[in-house]
Amino acid sequence: MSTVKQNVERQFSRVAEQYRTSTVHAAGEDLPPMVAAASLNGTQQILDAGCGAGHTALAFAPSARRVMAVDLSESMLMQGRRLAEERHITNVDFRIGDVESVAFPDASFDIVTSRYSAHHWPNPERALAEFRRVLRPGGAFLLSDIVSYDDYTLDTHLQAIELLRDPSHVRDHTLAAWKTMLANAGFAVIVIYTWRLRLEFDDWVRRIATPVNSVAVIRQLMDGAPAEVRNTFKIEADHSFESPGALLKATV
Repeated sequence: MSTVKQNVERQFSRVAEQYRTSTVHAAGEDLPPMVAAASLNGTQQILDAGCGAGHTALAFAPSARRVMAVDLSESMLMQGRRLAEERHITNVDFRIGDVESVAFPDASFDIVTSRYSAHHWPNPERALAEFRRVLRPGGAFLLSDIVSYDDYTLDTHLQAIELLRDPSHVRDHTLAAWKTMLANAGFAVIVIYTWRLRLEFDDWVRRIATPVNSVAVIRQLMDGAPAEVRNTFKIEADHSFESPGALLKATV
């Protein structure tokens, strides 16, 4: 029986190429405000935790001194190295790494970033404690991810379709949950930006190679969802829909 982390590594290793070219990950309206929130001046050492194909690390690199990009999947790291080479970016190091056990000394970084990764962490409190440990005094953790709803019905439907699409999904946390976890880890946290991410259904399931039978179940869940869910998710005729996103800045 595999662990959650083994599921994540296996799932994303087989679809790494799709994430190198994913518009959601390569661009997205959250990325510019995320970079802006770091107030980079060319001197910062940055850790990108759960870097995937490297889009976030590469967005920060031109205005940073050095970026360490870590991920569980070597296949994803290879995609990041490929993108770095194509863009002639030389100050990013891609390494295998676990966000819950960061292999760097205390106070090693000025900024820690994580984008579209945290919903795969089985123990987010451990990851946050590690980020707090490796940040220097005055440093900041920037977190950008899908967030869930305080409403139980909406939350249940979001977690259900996420898990059916991707078995390595753990949880989309609510903003309130993130604020509590970050405060408990010793951070002062503010919400920098929120947005609604429209997910084109066919691309959403194709990107992660969702099995055909699971795709059918997701469509059935959406078709049978109550009006509150359909209206909030803005479910379209082709099952494209919207998810809420949030960018948080947590300072030491």
